[in-house]
Amino acid sequence: MRGLGMETGGERQSATAARERIISVSAAPYDGYDPAEAFESLARVGATHVEPAFIVGYTEPFDESAFAPAQATAYRRLSEASGLACTAMSSHIDLGLPDAVEVFTGRMRFAGAIGARIIATNAAARARQAAFFANMDVLLRRAEEIGLTIALENPGDGSDNLLDTAADGLALVRRFGSDRLGLNYDAANTASHRPALGDFAGDAIVAMPACVHIHVKDLVRRESGWHFTPIGEGTIGCARILEAARDRPSMPISLELPLRLHRRPDAQPVRRPEPVPLAEIEDALRRSLATVRSALK
Repeated sequence: MRGLGMETGGERQSATAARERIISVSAAPYDGYDPAEAFESLARVGATHVEPAFIVGYTEPFDESAFAPAQATAYRRLSEASGLACTAMSSHIDLGLPDAVEVFTGRMRFAGAIGARIIATNAAARARQAAFFANMDVLLRRAEEIGLTIALENPGDGSDNLLDTAADGLALVRRFGSDRLGLNYDAANTASHRPALGDFAGDAIVAMPACVHIHVKDLVRRESGWHFTPIGEGTIGCARILEAARDRPSMPISLELPLRLHRRPDAQPVRRPEPVPLAEIEDALRRSLATVRSALK
């Protein structure tokens, strides 16, 4: 595999300029590729950090066996062989479900074993509010034991969630008052989740004081729904979000480009039948990394 020492001079210079800031790239665009191929590609485009993505509806189907200790060992070896570090992992579930403590504990252990210190997830459907609060009391203790921070992310599916907007997220973080809890705000999710809000970048900026991590993602709305684009080429207002993030240099950022899917007008995700060609993924990532690194200088 080609390591980061083989990146081009321009890529190396850009990476060095943003060295203080952890900028990850989500594995979401590599839906349909095995990790080894994805990591080799990420190294080729000049990424320094990978954010593994285990998100139902976003990626190939998986079950809890994906988080076994042997899988974690193999995953970490592959990422290290490509020169990629891991700070955050996305693994979204509804934390109000009856088995949420068992399932999410296994995923947190996997995240810790691959080197992550942040794990992003959804909160819960509003109807499961009581169970969510009870489960979180346990999960925050587990997060302390494992050495992780749980980052609650706003969904994009239009449902009635405990975290629909920045105000909801700020209230949840205040309620728990835990160093092991923060937000992973995603303005592009808000676009399909609560389109009437309008100022999606503005809501992201409101959420930022409680964020321990953010997803930077861009899209355009068409008659067929919401379609993801390279960062800065959509309508979310990523430039404003990145400008606000400049004042928080210790907050990690992840570029998330789920290029294999779009969201229908009802906000439900639809995946292409086939994986996106590697050349298309790499072109979108190179453009996005250049935009983000330039904005954060």
